[in-house]
Amino acid sequence: MHILITILAILAAWRWADWSRFSAFHATILYMSAMDLLYLVLTVDDPLWILKSNIGVPHTIVTLLYTFVVFPSTVMLFLSNYPDIPFKKLFHYAKWIFIYIGVEWIGYLTGAIYYKNSWTLGWSLLFLIVMFPMLRLHFKKPILSYLLSFFIIVFLLYWFQVPLKH
Repeated sequence: MHILITILAILAAWRWADWSRFSAFHATILYMSAMDLLYLVLTVDDPLWILKSNIGVPHTIVTLLYTFVVFPSTVMLFLSNYPDIPFKKLFHYAKWIFIYIGVEWIGYLTGAIYYKNSWTLGWSLLFLIVMFPMLRLHFKKPILSYLLSFFIIVFLLYWFQVPLKH
């Protein structure tokens, strides 16, 4: 499933992303990848979810495919097609949240993702409702997005009682 998602992300970004604006989106791509890497470092011994390959690809490789291929493709597609009209903006967010939660739900049903430490599909939905606006916020006001990200991370670490190594 994860290899298919990676291939589809590449094809979709190749077809529908505005590559002429790559340099404008680059910082937000790095932001999303950095936040994912920070999650991986902070939860290395006690993750909230784990991606599992059904075809024997190591967990680390699957995770890196998302960090360096799927998520950058998502940013390119999400920002490239961001509308100007308020109603269309809401639809744009809803579409991306629906895509991500739908894929995750299928992954959960097929065993491609499983949850630990009280994380659930509901928490993933709430996370996505915050994540996509944070991507747009980073694109417009990166300093503010990093400040808010810090508080979101602290909340999640506290709420899910993620132990930090000393």
